[in-house]
Amino acid sequence: MRRMEFGALVSLVLSACFIGQAYGDDDLGRGLGEKFDWHTLEEGLEISETTGKPLMLIIHKSWCGACKSFKPKFAASSEILAMSENFVMVNTLDDEEPKGDKYSPDGGYIPRILFLDSEGNVHPELYNVNGNSKYKYFYFDDKSVVATMKEAIKTLSPASRGEEL
Repeated sequence: MRRMEFGALVSLVLSACFIGQAYGDDDLGRGLGEKFDWHTLEEGLEISETTGKPLMLIIHKSWCGACKSFKPKFAASSEILAMSENFVMVNTLDDEEPKGDKYSPDGGYIPRILFLDSEGNVHPELYNVNGNSKYKYFYFDDKSVVATMKEAIKTLSPASRGEEL
């Protein structure tokens, strides 16, 4: 009996370790990539204000099929990773979705990506121009994200405003 209990305990501990490694106890990437410098929204807003960098906010849910399809495309993009250096990167999952109309300019669908300036203002003019006009902030692939990131850098980066970091 003891041998069986010990074996079950070892199995449980090993399973917990593997699950922790797979999902990362402190992994703010949540499937969007561990190589990014992720922050919570609260931290991100403070960092953005301090540094002048624009904030890129990704709102997604763990149960969402479209989110699950999008995440590996985002995570695998070396171009998004390189461009992320120009942003304060934030992704909110499930109950962390920020409240307020400004975070859902054309609805509360998911996933959606919004770009904020260093004062915390959402810029509704920065959206997926190759997407559906009814769901402007919905992204289905990395190429559409890269296109909007380029526009956001032109519009919101300190250099585009004649400022230095």
